[in-house]
Amino acid sequence: MVYPVLSDEYFMNEALKEAQKAKELEEVPVGAVVVNQNRIIARGHNMTQQLNDVTAHAEMIAITSASNYLGAKYLVECTLFVTLEPCVMCAAALKWAQLDRLVFATSDPREGFSRLKEQILHKKTEVIPGILEEQASHLLKEFFRKQREIKH
Repeated sequence: MVYPVLSDEYFMNEALKEAQKAKELEEVPVGAVVVNQNRIIARGHNMTQQLNDVTAHAEMIAITSASNYLGAKYLVECTLFVTLEPCVMCAAALKWAQLDRLVFATSDPREGFSRLKEQILHKKTEVIPGILEEQASHLLKEFFRKQREIKH
């Protein structure tokens, strides 16, 4: 059976659903999905509070899940869709996973990997920024606005 090729927007919407799950758990609302051959093979959202683990970013959860699904440590022919530009830790993990494509919604000028001068991703990884940027940015801004209100 041949399936239609789904768009980057379709898969980013799936990552946004994961971000919403994180928000409902009072985690920073970042979500991720890993796609292989036009199918979602892994999902993840931030779980740093739930797991008491600073490394439990959406990307890390999704990478581990995808590797388990594939039975391999390399994410060859895989695309990661994530709602926020990966941090340096996650980008380094993506390098070691040899990810084919990275698609992210909104940039992270304070913590994102692209603020580094040197290339941190694998040399073959294609990067596509800005897919559904407005939706992802709104979700994050709303979350942090509410966090500031709670503190006051």
